[in-house]
Amino acid sequence: MNINRIDKIIQVYNTQGIKKIDNSKVNSKKDELKLSGKALEYQFAVNSLKNVPDTRTELVEKIKEEIKAGTYEVDGKKIVEKMMENINFDKRA
Repeated sequence: MNINRIDKIIQVYNTQGIKKIDNSKVNSKKDELKLSGKALEYQFAVNSLKNVPDTRTELVEKIKEEIKAGTYEVDGKKIVEKMMENINFDKRA
């Protein structure tokens, strides 16, 4: 018995009538993404923030001029209020 002859096995395999899939006839559906209303609002807000400059140059120039002229006044109460807004006493680390 000759067991090294695989050509007969390959011939039997090839004659089995293997059908190839025709990709042109396959009904291909495209992926679709639908965003919720909140996601669209968030996307709009993020895109709007990208258009806002990092610094308000008009305000910076105004303060620079007031400092040069000596008319710039610092309100200590406002500074303390802003500092206290950022502190959360109830939060534990």
